Amino acid sequence: MTTDIQRVPNKKLPSKSSVAIYRLPGGGGFMWAVATSPDRTQDIKAQTLGCLGVIDGYLKDAGLDRTRIVKAEVVVTDHDNKPAFDEAWATWMPDNYGPVRSFVESVMPEGDLIEIIITAAL
Repeated sequence: MTTDIQRVPNKKLPSKSSVAIYRLPGGGGFMWAVATSPDRTQDIKAQTLGCLGVIDGYLKDAGLDRTRIVKAEVVVTDHDNKPAFDEAWATWMPDNYGPVRSFVESVMPEGDLIEIIITAAL
C-alpha cells in the first residue's frame, strides 16, 4: 500500500474520495478536494458559501488555508448564476490569492446547484 497518497473516502460512495493528498518525496505536494453544499435547499449564493465552508474544513484538516489553493473548478447547473457565485467567492477568497479558476455548467443531482473542486499546494 502506498503511503505517499492519503485519501479521505466519500461517506456516501466509499469508492470515491472527497480529499486526496499526495506528498512529494523530500517535502511538499498537493491536495485535491471536492465539495457540495451540505444544504441543497438553498439558493446558489448560500450553496456556494456552504461548499466553501466544506473546503475550509478540508484545508484546516490538512494544515492549510485558502491562500494555498492554486486551482478551482466550479461546476454549476445554471451559468447565469455566475454573478451570485462571484459575489460569494469574493467575500471568501483573500485578495491577491485567487487561484486559476474555471466555471462550467453541467447536469447535477437533484438539489445540487454547485460543486467546487480545488487543488492546493502543501
